[in-house]
Amino acid sequence: MNTATSIFLVPNGTFIIELIAFFIVLGVMARYILPPVNKALRERQEQIRAELEAADAAKSDAEATDEARRAALEDARHQAREIVAQANRTADQVSTDAQARGQSEYDRLLGAAESEVRLARQRALEEAASRLGELVVDVVERIIGREVDAEAHRDLIAEAVGALSEDVSGADAAAAGSEQRP
Repeated sequence: MNTATSIFLVPNGTFIIELIAFFIVLGVMARYILPPVNKALRERQEQIRAELEAADAAKSDAEATDEARRAALEDARHQAREIVAQANRTADQVSTDAQARGQSEYDRLLGAAESEVRLARQRALEEAASRLGELVVDVVERIIGREVDAEAHRDLIAEAVGALSEDVSGADAAAAGSEQRP
């Protein structure tokens, strides 16, 4: 056995042919295969860069949209608070107006009732006075025993009825004054 052939570090003819074939394959690959692969890699790299830019733009748009949505939401909340405050003010105003109308209606009804009471009292006093006059004439006729002319003594009857009316009016005024005090 030849030592030169047995040492694998010493190049022989097969090695040189394999080396030349390797360089030819490497050249063919560099000339025909690597340019399309590099082109595809560059296109893919450009596509990825474009997609990243689009994603950044979409993220910026989403942030701007979110900020606009938040601003619109805050504006809607502010408007809602204003609407509620206006509704409360309107309700208070309506309540105040209704109270004022109710109080004025109460005062009007009370005044009308008081005037009706005064008018009824005045009519009752006048009727009582006329009846009192007739009773006085009847009583006097019975006491005296003769007929009394009501026309001739009308002044005396009117004076007696007036004194009685003043006593009744004074008592009514005192009663009304005590009723108004709580």
